Amino acid sequence: MSTAKKEYKRVTVKSLTEMKHSNEKISMLTAYDYTMAKIIDSAGIDVILVGDSASNVMAGHETTLPITLDQMIYHASSVVRAVDRALVVVDLPFGSYQSDPKEALRSAIRIMKESGGHSVKLEGGSEVKDSIKRILHAGIPVMGHLGLTPQSIYKFGTYTVRAKEKAEAEKLKEDALLLEKWGCFALVLEKVPASLAQEVAESLTIPVIGIGAGSGVDGQVLVSHDMFGMTHEFNPRFLRRYLNLYDDMGNAVSQYVKDVKSVDFPNDKEQY
Repeated sequence: MSTAKKEYKRVTVKSLTEMKHSNEKISMLTAYDYTMAKIIDSAGIDVILVGDSASNVMAGHETTLPITLDQMIYHASSVVRAVDRALVVVDLPFGSYQSDPKEALRSAIRIMKESGGHSVKLEGGSEVKDSIKRILHAGIPVMGHLGLTPQSIYKFGTYTVRAKEKAEAEKLKEDALLLEKWGCFALVLEKVPASLAQEVAESLTIPVIGIGAGSGVDGQVLVSHDMFGMTHEFNPRFLRRYLNLYDDMGNAVSQYVKDVKSVDFPNDKEQY
């Protein structure tokens, strides 16, 4: 028998825990600007991630490493102005939290004060313990991120699936439990075996949101530009494209060029 799901006028960190405990899957997408965030929020998304993937998607960098804290605040503030319902999570960029807990807290405070975001996300487990605890002690909600952590790509050397070997899988499980113990409100698992991700999700009371982590977790996240088919070079197994905007938008531009050059646009009705 189906159970009626609770309607949330505003999604909070508490809402996500309620969703997990009521077996309602959590939907999450990225956004980096006002227009995209407005569309996604109005369509009923639960969580919007202002990801450091803006470094790739918006700026064309090969990795997420170049994006700065100031740039993340700019993107996040644009998103926050568009959102009425979704919880907004903002990535702490590379270099803003890893080595100095005090710097981590300053970075998180700047994001919360200057962008209006609702929470922050950072990558790593035990190695960033002090930074996580410092931010949490200030009352700032933290989402963790384990598995493939793109800010460490030069350490890994590849974007392949993580935690396939026993030792790395055991560390991931230990780190997940630690993140929950320290007070993180949720966890992203990226590109890990589905069976491992399900095991982690079942072992935690906080929600686990997957990307390339199978269906046994508590929710899913994708990069919006990939999901909409605005990108076309990136084709991982976990990506489902719901539109093909790369071709559709390209065709629209081609038609516009033809119409301008043939003086078909603007026509009589499109003039004053």
